[in-house]
Amino acid sequence: MRLRPAAAGSGIVFRRTDLDNFEIPATGRNVAKVSYATSLMRQGVLIQTTEHLLSAFIGMGVDNVIVEVDNLELPILDGSALPYVEAFASVGIRVQRRRRETLRILQPVEVREGDKFIGVYPGSGYRVSYTIDFPAPIGQQKTCVDLAAETYGSTIAPARTFGYKADEKKLRDMGLIRGAGPENAIVLGANGPENGPLRFPDEYVRHKVLDLIGDLALAGRRLEGHVVAMRAGHAMHTALVARLIKDRSAWELAHVPVTPEAASEDQPEEDSGLAEAALAGA
Repeated sequence: MRLRPAAAGSGIVFRRTDLDNFEIPATGRNVAKVSYATSLMRQGVLIQTTEHLLSAFIGMGVDNVIVEVDNLELPILDGSALPYVEAFASVGIRVQRRRRETLRILQPVEVREGDKFIGVYPGSGYRVSYTIDFPAPIGQQKTCVDLAAETYGSTIAPARTFGYKADEKKLRDMGLIRGAGPENAIVLGANGPENGPLRFPDEYVRHKVLDLIGDLALAGRRLEGHVVAMRAGHAMHTALVARLIKDRSAWELAHVPVTPEAASEDQPEEDSGLAEAALAGA
């Protein structure tokens, strides 16, 4: 996989270099299927397991990038978004000459399925409140994250995916988690992680926030509002994106207020918004 800089306004685009550079924009209209990961498809061409990389882009403020891959699945790496964040830091992120647009929530949008729930509400910044409730040894965990605090790289990105040892055979028989192992996931036995220690006491719910941020990136822009999720997952995350895209009255395009730190020679003096950003190298 290679990440290439992209022009302002391009958005996030996946490019299959093994299929004549066929491109799949990272938008909700291209969601193919969701189960234990999120996949995109356009004209029969598939990209699987997109959520960790998309989460890193949104969390670190990358708006425009071309993701070149030579197969249908993105690398799982260590099961978190931290290797991506570290790769971004190694090349830098460039401010571009176009104001960043956000998708500002104007009215509540909710998705319910039994005791599962996800909704997004008007609010400043981008906040996520997530509650999970899994069988032992996880149980219930809650967290609230404010992406405006710019702590994504240290508080969310390192959180790894997880799974129960007891479910392994069933999932492999279904053709899932083929590349999963203790080097890229928390493996849970009856008494807790078999490959600890955890990176955070609440690493499980932090990883669900990581996934959520990546899935909601498929709205096409970073959200401005408060997302609340309870026992949700990829299917409900992307269902919320679909509902947002369909209900144009629920949001508007807005510009992030400029801050003194955002001022740049690359940004026109009359431009009053935070400029978009792309990777500076590859």
